Amino acid sequence: MSQPPGQQQPPQGGFGAPYDPPPGSYPPPAAPPQPAGPYGQQQPAGPYGQQQPGPYGNQPGPYGNQPPQGFGYGYPPQQQQPQPGYGGPTQPPLPGGPSGGGRFRGRAGILIGGLLAVVLLAGGGIWLATGDDGKPAAKGGGHSSAPPAPSPSPTGGNGKGKETISPAAETAAVNAKRKPGESKLLWLQKAGVDLPELGEDVYGPWFAGDTVVTAMYHTVTGYSIADGSLKWTLRLPTNACAAPTLPTDDGKLVLGIEHSTAADAFCDNLQMVDLTTGKAGWRKAYVRDGAWDGLSDLAMAINGDTVTVGRTSRTDAFRVSDGKVLFGKLPGNCQPFGFASGPVAIAAASCQTAADDHKEHLVQRIDPATGKVQWTYKVKKGWQVAQIYSADPLVISLKGEKKWGILVLNADGTYRSQLSGGPGDYAPKCDKDQRTQGSNLDSCVGVAAGADTFYMATGAVDIKTGTANKVAAFDLSTGKYAWSVTSPADQPLTPLRTEGGKLLMYLAPARNKGGGIASVPSTGGEVDMVLRHPAAASDIERAFFGPHIFYVDGRSFLTHSRISGTDDDEIEQRSMAVFGD
Repeated sequence: MSQPPGQQQPPQGGFGAPYDPPPGSYPPPAAPPQPAGPYGQQQPAGPYGQQQPGPYGNQPGPYGNQPPQGFGYGYPPQQQQPQPGYGGPTQPPLPGGPSGGGRFRGRAGILIGGLLAVVLLAGGGIWLATGDDGKPAAKGGGHSSAPPAPSPSPTGGNGKGKETISPAAETAAVNAKRKPGESKLLWLQKAGVDLPELGEDVYGPWFAGDTVVTAMYHTVTGYSIADGSLKWTLRLPTNACAAPTLPTDDGKLVLGIEHSTAADAFCDNLQMVDLTTGKAGWRKAYVRDGAWDGLSDLAMAINGDTVTVGRTSRTDAFRVSDGKVLFGKLPGNCQPFGFASGPVAIAAASCQTAADDHKEHLVQRIDPATGKVQWTYKVKKGWQVAQIYSADPLVISLKGEKKWGILVLNADGTYRSQLSGGPGDYAPKCDKDQRTQGSNLDSCVGVAAGADTFYMATGAVDIKTGTANKVAAFDLSTGKYAWSVTSPADQPLTPLRTEGGKLLMYLAPARNKGGGIASVPSTGGEVDMVLRHPAAASDIERAFFGPHIFYVDGRSFLTHSRISGTDDDEIEQRSMAVFGD
């Protein structure tokens, strides 16, 4: 998002209170230029944003009049919600702006994603996005070009004459070169699966007791958090195609799976899995009826013992424990199209006012067991809910035609503030940027929220020694920009979550420099390293495409958001890396 949020404070009052952002405010991200660094070029902006010429005139604002879970990714899926972590901070934002409302990727998105993924690196990586000149804007994934040192002995081949190194041997080699102050590489896992040529999305990780779980293709796998040993693996009847951000508190998850193994199979089945034991539970199909439903991407969420599957025209809700249908299409022409996972069920709803129109949007709190609406905030006409950045405190990303805004609500659904100012060029990334299937509302990386402060990462800024980025903080009560910190050269920072009065962030790796977990006080100040990953693991760390990053009990977990399927290299590709002391 190339410009800062708007700067005028809307009055409180009835639904759709008037608000006009400054000329040129809220444009969606432009197609990324060919970057000079990992985030692309910084667009000029002052502390509150140099006002750009107003190509769109004064746009009507989203904020009319009218609960709890924060999405700082990097936290275990318990009562405090993680920011659903994925999206490598070294990847540039994709063009197109925040998605919402129609959420049309679904079958069309699979085809588009497949076409993009055809442009592959020989080493198994993926070119991600293109600049104005059509050249790749950034790359990620693939194997490291430099072998670890000391070099362990090869342990076999991949069937094509290529020698391979076991994850255990590579872990030992990295730790042998560990420097003072660096953490250990505790364990690595490899994908171990021969994928289709266009690759597959990776869902998770989810945490259940002493087990960390991921799902990819037709397999769900649980590993020991302590040492990475395989605890269980479950073969799904068909491919995974969607998944909630969080499981239930007792470790149950419901995955979206395709209804058959045919290449054109729809994502219209659900499969419950016990993440503690790896046992499959109930399986249920649901109907996707009509063009809106069939073309919509799925937004899944778990709230208590309810799993919801949202699409543009409706949401279906099922009881996680036994698969019982709880509710489907609700009365009236306004239907929720997605929820955010967590104890409180916050939903975005769209209202069909014509056969081809779902552009009137609402934010609602809904009882997940009955579908009863508990409160409603009406978004002003011309604006749509794009994402739920946080559900506690409640922070909503809104989009309009060539405009963007961030709304803050109180827990009772009344207006609190709107964000304004800061360094600009904000760059949150969501499911639509990294995956071909599934687009949850609570999926964004690069944002985090505490009780009184919201944090958001920017794209690249030029500094004397290279490129960096900033993390900006906003006062949620006023919406005003408060302060920012700048990352080290070529190592952008990404907000994860808040803990103990501090913001935890992921520091991306650079060549010969390890990444890690950093912190800064919620009032601003110096950035301190909490966990410094070893420099000897920088090639391993940099190879993770759109990584999901979680910091749990002193350990950092990295997984991919998608793995390509080129020349069988994906079988040996590292699928999870865990660091700690």
